[in-house]
Amino acid sequence: MVALRLRGSVTRPIIAALVIGGFAASAQAQNYPVKPVRVVVGFSPGGIADVTVRLAAPKLAEALGQPIIVENRPGASGAIATERVAASPADGYTLLAPTAADTVIPSLRAKLPYNLERDLAPVSLVAVAPFVLVVHPSVPARNVKELIALARAQPGKLSYGSVGIGTTPHLSAEALKMMTNIDILHVPYKGGLDNVIANVSGLVDMVFASMPSLMPVIGSGTPRLRALAVTSAKRASFKPELPTLGESGVPGYDRSSWVGVLAPANVPKDIVAKINAALVKVVNTAEMRESFGKQGLEAQTTTPEQYAAFISVQLEQNRKLIRAIGLKQE
Repeated sequence: MVALRLRGSVTRPIIAALVIGGFAASAQAQNYPVKPVRVVVGFSPGGIADVTVRLAAPKLAEALGQPIIVENRPGASGAIATERVAASPADGYTLLAPTAADTVIPSLRAKLPYNLERDLAPVSLVAVAPFVLVVHPSVPARNVKELIALARAQPGKLSYGSVGIGTTPHLSAEALKMMTNIDILHVPYKGGLDNVIANVSGLVDMVFASMPSLMPVIGSGTPRLRALAVTSAKRASFKPELPTLGESGVPGYDRSSWVGVLAPANVPKDIVAKINAALVKVVNTAEMRESFGKQGLEAQTTTPEQYAAFISVQLEQNRKLIRAIGLKQE
């Protein structure tokens, strides 16, 4: 083994550079932000992530003292936006608003230009968006237990619509099938409200859909669909009269969409902490909770460490479910 020894005259400049670099990083974190912060959304305007960010952006801008710019980069189920942020400078000025789809994609695509856990830094969860299980009025089931009994009595006869293979609503239905040992037919649609329209028309018997997409058909007046349960572990504040699937005979069921904030890996921890503190302050106000609730969102913030653990669990759950139902990687 050859030992290397550096003379004092050489080591002093190196140490000085390290010290100066440390001070510079600390000053950067203390002064952050000094310019507008961009939040990249991987879906078109009007989706859950877009709505969440745009609701929170004005108050977050006030808390940080700089404008928040929302940039929509739709495509590839959010992967285009995720790649964009993963490759951005680690300075805290480009952030990602990921959704549950980001923890599904790695199990469906053999090659991604990024690794969610390696190339991005968790900041906080922001909101959870439970789905509502609804059935067409012609389905003779008034609750989830009756629906399960009906499906077991008529294997393969009942059908459900989704917004596409591998989407969160699709996996929510498949999880129900696995946990209750029922056989119901999957009818995928291209996206948007097509599956809800198909359910209203009686083309499919049931769907798992977001509350905003269902408001026109289960709201006041004569409901055109019958709501049976929400998919979250706890009852939703926007529809507290609806039981959870767990309460309805499917113990342990908990699948929802969600929105959070990620930064590029290696963003200074002080900057991550500053963004996290601003998000926690903004999202947990009564005003923001009410605004979220009107959109079928439940405000929910975490520490960066809690969010990292949450993402890890979500990735593993989706990996196991996708393997179990036989979906193949592209």
